[in-house]
Amino acid sequence: MELADILDEMELKMMKSLEVVEHEFAAIRTGKASPALVENIVVDYYGAQTRLRQLASISTPEPRLIVIQPWDPSAADAVEKAVMKSKLGVTPLRDGRIIRVPIPELSEERRRDLDKVVKGMAEEGRVAVRNVRREANEHIKRIQKDGKITEDEMTRAEKTVQEKTDAYIKQIDAHLARKEKEIMEI
Repeated sequence: MELADILDEMELKMMKSLEVVEHEFAAIRTGKASPALVENIVVDYYGAQTRLRQLASISTPEPRLIVIQPWDPSAADAVEKAVMKSKLGVTPLRDGRIIRVPIPELSEERRRDLDKVVKGMAEEGRVAVRNVRREANEHIKRIQKDGKITEDEMTRAEKTVQEKTDAYIKQIDAHLARKEKEIMEI
Protein backbone atom coordinates (compact mmCIF):
# COMPACT_ATOMS: atom_id res chain seq x y z
CA MET A 1 0.00 0.00 0.00
CA GLU A 2 1.34 3.41 -0.97
CA LEU A 3 1.66 6.31 1.47
CA ALA A 4 -0.90 8.39 -0.47
CA ASP A 5 -3.38 5.47 -0.31
CA ILE A 6 -2.94 5.20 3.46
CA LEU A 7 -3.57 8.93 3.91
CA ASP A 8 -6.61 8.88 1.58
CA GLU A 9 -8.11 5.89 3.38
CA MET A 10 -7.48 7.55 6.75
CA GLU A 11 -9.22 10.75 5.60
CA LEU A 12 -12.19 8.75 4.32
CA LYS A 13 -12.57 6.86 7.61
CA MET A 14 -12.32 10.07 9.64
CA MET A 15 -14.94 11.68 7.41
CA LYS A 16 -17.25 8.72 7.98
CA SER A 17 -16.73 8.97 11.76
CA LEU A 18 -17.73 12.64 11.60
CA GLU A 19 -20.81 11.80 9.51
CA VAL A 20 -21.87 9.16 12.06
CA VAL A 21 -21.65 11.71 14.87
CA GLU A 22 -23.65 14.26 12.85
CA HIS A 23 -26.32 11.64 12.07
CA GLU A 24 -26.56 10.56 15.71
CA PHE A 25 -26.89 14.20 16.79
CA ALA A 26 -29.74 14.71 14.32
CA ALA A 27 -31.70 11.93 16.03
CA ILE A 28 -31.51 13.62 19.45
CA ARG A 29 -34.72 15.38 20.33
CA THR A 30 -34.31 19.04 21.23
CA GLY A 31 -37.93 20.05 21.59
CA LYS A 32 -38.19 20.78 17.88
CA ALA A 33 -39.81 18.39 15.44
CA SER A 34 -37.49 16.86 12.87
CA PRO A 35 -38.00 13.90 10.51
CA ALA A 36 -34.60 12.60 11.68
CA LEU A 37 -36.19 11.83 15.06
CA VAL A 38 -38.38 9.07 13.63
CA GLU A 39 -36.97 8.09 10.23
CA ASN A 40 -34.81 5.27 11.61
CA ILE A 41 -37.45 3.73 13.87
CA VAL A 42 -37.74 0.06 12.95
CA VAL A 43 -41.28 -1.11 12.13
CA ASP A 44 -42.40 -4.75 12.01
CA TYR A 45 -43.97 -4.65 8.55
CA TYR A 46 -45.41 -8.02 7.58
CA GLY A 47 -42.70 -9.80 9.56
CA ALA A 48 -39.84 -7.76 8.09
CA GLN A 49 -37.95 -5.20 10.17
CA THR A 50 -38.18 -2.05 8.03
CA ARG A 51 -37.10 1.54 8.73
CA LEU A 52 -39.96 4.03 8.94
CA ARG A 53 -38.52 6.21 6.17
CA GLN A 54 -39.05 3.28 3.76
CA LEU A 55 -42.71 2.89 4.73
CA ALA A 56 -44.05 6.40 4.96
CA SER A 57 -43.65 10.05 4.15
CA ILE A 58 -42.48 12.06 7.16
CA SER A 59 -43.04 15.79 7.42
CA THR A 60 -42.98 18.56 10.02
CA PRO A 61 -45.78 21.02 9.21
CA GLU A 62 -45.36 22.74 12.59
CA PRO A 63 -42.32 23.26 14.85
CA ARG A 64 -43.62 20.77 17.44
CA LEU A 65 -45.40 18.23 15.23
CA ILE A 66 -44.25 15.34 13.07
CA VAL A 67 -46.76 13.91 10.60
CA ILE A 68 -46.26 10.36 9.36
CA GLN A 69 -48.32 9.13 6.44
CA PRO A 70 -47.74 5.45 5.60
CA TRP A 71 -47.87 4.64 1.90
CA ASP A 72 -49.68 1.41 2.76
CA PRO A 73 -52.71 2.29 4.95
CA SER A 74 -52.61 -1.19 6.52
CA ALA A 75 -49.17 -0.37 7.97
CA ALA A 76 -50.53 2.47 10.13
CA ASP A 77 -51.05 0.19 13.16
CA ALA A 78 -47.50 -1.16 12.98
CA VAL A 79 -46.07 2.35 12.54
CA GLU A 80 -48.04 3.66 15.51
CA LYS A 81 -46.84 0.77 17.73
CA ALA A 82 -43.23 1.25 16.64
CA VAL A 83 -43.30 4.99 17.43
CA MET A 84 -44.85 4.24 20.82
CA LYS A 85 -42.17 1.62 21.63
CA SER A 86 -39.32 3.88 20.50
CA LYS A 87 -37.11 5.62 23.04
CA LEU A 88 -38.45 9.03 21.98
CA GLY A 89 -40.89 9.12 24.88
CA VAL A 90 -43.77 10.49 22.80
CA THR A 91 -47.31 9.28 22.23
CA PRO A 92 -48.49 9.24 18.62
CA LEU A 93 -52.03 10.31 17.76
CA ARG A 94 -53.72 8.40 14.96
CA ASP A 95 -56.10 10.21 12.66
CA GLY A 96 -57.26 7.62 10.15
CA ARG A 97 -54.32 7.02 7.80
CA ILE A 98 -52.20 9.81 9.28
CA ILE A 99 -50.17 9.54 12.48
CA ARG A 100 -49.37 12.77 14.28
CA VAL A 101 -46.50 12.86 16.77
CA PRO A 102 -46.59 15.94 19.01
CA ILE A 103 -43.17 16.86 20.44
CA PRO A 104 -43.50 18.18 24.00
CA GLU A 105 -41.25 20.79 25.65
CA LEU A 106 -38.17 19.38 27.34
CA SER A 107 -37.81 19.68 31.11
CA GLU A 108 -34.56 21.02 32.58
CA GLU A 109 -33.68 17.54 33.88
CA ARG A 110 -34.29 15.96 30.46
CA ARG A 111 -32.14 18.66 28.85
CA ARG A 112 -29.25 17.77 31.17
CA ASP A 113 -29.70 14.06 30.39
CA LEU A 114 -29.65 14.75 26.65
CA ASP A 115 -26.55 16.90 27.12
CA LYS A 116 -24.78 13.92 28.72
CA VAL A 117 -25.92 11.67 25.87
CA VAL A 118 -24.55 13.99 23.16
CA LYS A 119 -21.28 14.40 25.05
CA GLY A 120 -20.98 10.61 25.08
CA MET A 121 -21.69 10.45 21.34
CA ALA A 122 -19.07 13.10 20.68
CA GLU A 123 -16.51 11.21 22.75
CA GLU A 124 -17.26 8.02 20.80
CA GLY A 125 -16.65 9.99 17.60
CA ARG A 126 -13.35 11.37 18.92
CA VAL A 127 -12.27 7.84 19.94
CA ALA A 128 -13.15 6.55 16.46
CA VAL A 129 -11.03 9.30 14.86
CA ARG A 130 -8.12 8.50 17.19
CA ASN A 131 -8.40 4.81 16.31
CA VAL A 132 -8.17 5.72 12.62
CA ARG A 133 -5.07 7.80 13.45
CA ARG A 134 -3.49 4.85 15.27
CA GLU A 135 -4.18 2.50 12.33
CA ALA A 136 -2.73 5.00 9.83
CA ASN A 137 0.41 5.49 11.92
CA GLU A 138 0.86 1.71 12.19
CA HIS A 139 0.58 1.38 8.39
CA ILE A 140 3.06 4.22 7.88
CA LYS A 141 5.59 2.63 10.27
CA ARG A 142 5.14 -0.74 8.56
CA ILE A 143 5.85 0.63 5.07
CA GLN A 144 8.84 2.55 6.45
CA LYS A 145 10.21 -0.70 7.95
CA ASP A 146 9.69 -2.38 4.60
CA GLY A 147 11.89 0.31 3.05
CA LYS A 148 9.17 1.80 0.83
CA ILE A 149 9.52 5.29 2.36
CA THR A 150 12.30 7.14 4.15
CA GLU A 151 12.28 8.14 7.80
CA ASP A 152 11.74 11.78 6.82
CA GLU A 153 8.69 10.83 4.76
CA MET A 154 7.38 8.82 7.70
CA THR A 155 7.80 11.81 10.02
CA ARG A 156 6.01 14.13 7.56
CA ALA A 157 3.22 11.59 7.09
CA GLU A 158 2.74 11.19 10.85
CA LYS A 159 2.57 14.97 11.17
CA THR A 160 -0.09 15.07 8.43
CA VAL A 161 -2.04 12.31 10.20
CA GLN A 162 -1.96 14.29 13.46
CA GLU A 163 -3.08 17.49 11.74
CA LYS A 164 -6.04 15.68 10.13
CA THR A 165 -6.91 14.07 13.47
CA ASP A 166 -6.90 17.46 15.20
CA ALA A 167 -9.06 18.97 12.45
CA TYR A 168 -11.70 16.24 12.65
CA ILE A 169 -11.79 16.31 16.44
CA LYS A 170 -12.22 20.10 16.25
CA GLN A 171 -15.18 19.61 13.87
CA ILE A 172 -16.77 17.07 16.24
CA ASP A 173 -16.32 19.54 19.11
CA ALA A 174 -17.95 22.30 17.03
CA HIS A 175 -20.94 20.05 16.28
CA LEU A 176 -21.14 19.18 19.98
CA ALA A 177 -21.14 22.85 20.99
CA ARG A 178 -23.96 23.60 18.50
CA LYS A 179 -26.00 20.63 19.69
CA GLU A 180 -25.52 21.51 23.36
CA LYS A 181 -26.64 25.08 22.65
CA GLU A 182 -29.66 23.73 20.78
CA ILE A 183 -30.57 21.37 23.64
CA MET A 184 -30.20 23.98 26.39
CA GLU A 185 -32.13 26.62 24.40
CA ILE A 186 -35.59 27.10 25.85
